[in-house]
Formats: sequence, structure tokens, C-alpha cells
Amino acid sequence: MCMSSSPLLCLWNRTQARMGLSLLGAVMVVALVNVWMLLPALLMFSVFYLLRMYFMATSRSIKRLEGITRSPVFSHLTATLQGLTTIRALGAQAMLEKEFDSLQDLHSSAWYIFAAITRAFAVYLDSTCLIYVMCVTLSFLFMGEEYSGGDVGLAVTQAIGLTGLIQKGIRQSAELENQMTAVERVLEYSKVEKEPPLESHAEKKPKDHWPTRGEVVFDRVFLAYSKEGPSVLKNVNFVIRPAAKVGIVGRTGAGKSSLVTALFRLVELSGGSVRIDGIDIASIGLHDLRSKISIIPQEPVLFSGSLRENLDPFSEYSDAALWAALAEVELKQVVDELPAGLSHKVSEGGSNFSVGQRQLLCLARAIIRNNKILVLDEATANVDPQTDELIQGTIRHNFADCTVLTVAHRLHTVMDSDHILVMDAGSVMECDHPYVLLKNRSSFLSKMVQQTGHTMAETLFVIAQESYEKRSVS
Repeated sequence: MCMSSSPLLCLWNRTQARMGLSLLGAVMVVALVNVWMLLPALLMFSVFYLLRMYFMATSRSIKRLEGITRSPVFSHLTATLQGLTTIRALGAQAMLEKEFDSLQDLHSSAWYIFAAITRAFAVYLDSTCLIYVMCVTLSFLFMGEEYSGGDVGLAVTQAIGLTGLIQKGIRQSAELENQMTAVERVLEYSKVEKEPPLESHAEKKPKDHWPTRGEVVFDRVFLAYSKEGPSVLKNVNFVIRPAAKVGIVGRTGAGKSSLVTALFRLVELSGGSVRIDGIDIASIGLHDLRSKISIIPQEPVLFSGSLRENLDPFSEYSDAALWAALAEVELKQVVDELPAGLSHKVSEGGSNFSVGQRQLLCLARAIIRNNKILVLDEATANVDPQTDELIQGTIRHNFADCTVLTVAHRLHTVMDSDHILVMDAGSVMECDHPYVLLKNRSSFLSKMVQQTGHTMAETLFVIAQESYEKRSVS
């Protein structure tokens, strides 16, 4: 544990043992020359113990404070480097510099206090060692006739050497205990409540081709992010039939993303159940569940590594399948022009691709897996209208036989859905075809559409009407 939590922890542990033995040896040499020197030695060690006890009571808390104030500095620096283009475009350099200076000042204050008390501790140790050396030297001065010059020189030399040994040994023992805060943090994480098992029990493991239809049922679902916290989903009931295209809309905090959280079991339900093709997802392993549901999040996720590894992390598909998926999202030519093709290295967070390209790569990843259920969590919120249209068209073509759940802020992206689920304050307010809901002027969806303005409201109504008529004909 010491090597994984802090590289210096094991080294200091060994050094501490070596210093302790050297210190004991020096005291024993002085005692062999003059046994009465054990009395001031015992007194000295008692003073050391008291000094260390008072020092540790303070330094441990300050070291913990220094660690807490250090993390925001690195987090701020990392976020700044990742968003450097946006910061320069908005001219926000001065604001970011001010924030960084504030965080750095806070950390420097904690570090300065820690350094100051460490130096004060060193002064007290040196003073105690000086008194001990004086006792040894004066004792031989008054009782010098009984001892040879060699014995006296050996004892005095060892006593003087104690100053450096004790200074280093006591400080390292204190530093060793301070560094144990790293182990303390590891232990804190080890006590965090674990997720359910990744793999299902043999008798409950779903079939390899599950789900075959893609039916999703929320039955009296309650969800809270903590045991003491309020429920963010309250008695949610709805059925999504196989291959349905469902838009999920609502104001900020309505519970849209919490539905996705419940579906992926990121948080365990407080009550009720979620079933996919008749199987309660709480009865199967997380890997069996999550590997069968594709998601394209609002912030596209790419990892450091090759493009092939990002598209197919587990090497389950051929290069032909990867190229076919890239062609579907119109990225084949872009990747083909890269020097290494599918072996092209992706920077951390996919910074060497544009936001739109990263989102299309996530879509290609979903096409490759070809799961029966696809979740779009505001996937087109950060892309331009052209990329938005491409994503929507690709989804209609490639996921026609799949169940698609679209969490959206832009209402026009879900107006041609089979159903729209309107959320408010963690509850389902209404669920029907958008045209049916818009015909009711008092519906929640109708009120949301009216807030977009007269022109946009008419456009959305036409899209919903055309979708409804096309569905009626088919």
C-alpha cells in the first residue's frame, strides 16, 4: 500500500528504522563510557517525545489542509489548459489569472505555515541536543580523571553526532506520520460504498442476444442520490415499446438525466423497478446491463490511444466494420487522410479532433456495437446545425429497428419522435405523440413550445403534424 499511495513512504519507513538504530547505538556508546549519561539521555528522549507530540498535533492538520488546498490548483490548471482556446476567444485571461492567484495564495499560505512550524520544531530539537552535549562534556570535565582521553573523545564525538541524527530522525518520523495522510485517503476510498457486481449470477445471466426487442418499462420508480437526500424521480411510470423513438424533455432539474442514471444503474433505485424485455435490471450484473445499451453523451468521451481503440476498446470487430461505421458518419475520408489511419493517436480528451468530430466518433462507436437500445443525452447540444442534422439522419437510418431515447433541450430534435415524455420536478407529466400534445394548448409541451416564439412554434407544430400523418399512413 505504501508504494501505491506515496512513492516516498516506504523509503522513509526504511530510513526511519536505520536512523533509530544509529541513534540507539550512539547513546549506548556514551553510556558505556559513562553510565550516568543514561539519565540525561532519558530526559532528552522524554523532551523529544513531548515536542514531537505537540508538533504532530499541529502539523498533521496543516499537512492535510495543504493537501486539500493543493488539489484545486492542479484542477484549475488542467481545466485552463483544456479550455485555452475558449478562454482566449472570450478574453477571459485576467479572470482566470485572478482565480489561479487566489487558489495559489491559499495553498502557499498553508505550505508556509507548515514550513514555519517545521523550522521551529528543528530549532527546539537542536536546543535540546545542545543541552545534552553540554551535559556530556561537563560531566567529563568534572570527572575527567577516571577516563582516558580516547574514551572521552569517543563519547563527546558520538554526543555531538547525535545532534544531526536526532534532528533528521525525529523530523523524518514526523514527516512519515504526515505522509500517512496519503494512506488515510486510500482507506477512505476503500470504505466507499461499492457498486453492485459487474457480472450476473449464472442462473440470472441474460442471453447473449438480449435484449432482442428493446422494450423499456419504468414501474413506480423512485430515485435519490443519497439516502438522506430528496427523491429526484418520484413514482415514475411509463412503457417504451420496442423500436420506439422517444424524446425526453423538461426544464433544467426536471429529472431527464436522472432517467438515464436509473437506466444505467449509476445510482440504485430507492423504490420500484426498471425492466428491459421483461428482465429487472437490478437482478443482473452491471457489465451485462451497460454493455447492451449504447449512449452518446453531451460531452463526447475519447481516450488517449489509437483511433481503433476508441472505436472498439475490446477488439471485438474487424477493421472493415470500423471503416463502415466511419463511412456512415461521413468521417471515412477524414480518417483515411490521417497519416496512420485507424492507428492515429488520439490526444487526451480527443483534443486533436473538433467537438463535432468527437461526437460523430461516439456515434460511430454506437453503430459498431449495434445495441437494441440507444440513449442520446443532449448529444447535439454542442454541435452546429449541419452536424446535428447528420447525427439525426444517421440515427434514423442505422437505428430504425432500435429503441432510441433522446434527452433534448432543442425541441426541434425530438418533434418527429413517436412519443415525447415531458418531465417536471422528477415526475412524468405527460407522454404521447408530440402532435397530440401540441393540439392541447394547456399541455406542458405546448407551453414549452410557445415559449420558443411564434415562428419557431409554428415550425415545430408543422414538424410534429407531418410526423403524425406519416405515422398514420404507415
